[in-house]
Amino acid sequence: MLVFIVLGILGLLLGLLSVTLGDLFELGDGALSGTSLGAGLLLFGATGAVVTSSGLPVVATYPIAAVVGLAVVLLVNLLLKRLRQSDDSAPRSVVGLQGAVTSEVSAAHGEVSLDHELETRMAFADRPIPQGSRITVVEQHGSRVKVEPAE
Repeated sequence: MLVFIVLGILGLLLGLLSVTLGDLFELGDGALSGTSLGAGLLLFGATGAVVTSSGLPVVATYPIAAVVGLAVVLLVNLLLKRLRQSDDSAPRSVVGLQGAVTSEVSAAHGEVSLDHELETRMAFADRPIPQGSRITVVEQHGSRVKVEPAE
């Protein structure tokens, strides 16, 4: 049981350091990072401690903990890869996308929620568009968008 506790604590520390200071290392073109290894060790230790305390033999404990730890490493790597791909540093055009007005849009201000985006965007239009109306983006100026009523 002590092995699982020590590895779990090491995983927790590695994960915390990687999240706060940035990944301490990255091997195999992102196949293994400090964040994913920390999460995997943490869950390996936690699973091993739980399985051991439930009374299962040691022969079963290590394989179960290893499978859970490896699954967590793979899942965290997949999530990190998706986060990197959706990085905001690479602007993408939203011209042509549709959405809905969340706060009345005028020539000066307004807010819209575009389909398939989690966050709302500041918007403006040539003529007022009431809340709840469907819109289409016709221009993009940074994160602000110019919209027109959808056809």
